[in-house]
Amino acid sequence: MKYILDTNALIYTLCNPSGLTKQAIQIITTEKELCVSIASFWEIAIKQTLGKLAIQTTIPDIEKICKNRSIEIIPILSEEIEGVKVLPMIHKDPFDRLIISQAIKRKLTIITSDTIISQYAVKVLW
Repeated sequence: MKYILDTNALIYTLCNPSGLTKQAIQIITTEKELCVSIASFWEIAIKQTLGKLAIQTTIPDIEKICKNRSIEIIPILSEEIEGVKVLPMIHKDPFDRLIISQAIKRKLTIITSDTIISQYAVKVLW
């Protein structure tokens, strides 16, 4: 099975691993097929700029950490953007909607603490 870290799971992984569940820690530390969307980097940058995220780690440093941990950074494909249009309007966050679409299109399980995401037809682990 292949997994994608939601932005919150990525932040926990980088800054506060104790905030992860035991199951999430197990997957993140042992799975070979773990990825993160480039959209999460964008979301982190925006939240840092707005003062909504206190981590000081730069985006290039986050990229290096992911690469060092063999977390694949996936691009955003046009078909994944198109997939956002057909998702029910359960979740209003555009980044989460994109990650949901990516998970559906790529058959990924999302690692997230966001309970709204589990209302979509996508596998979720936390």
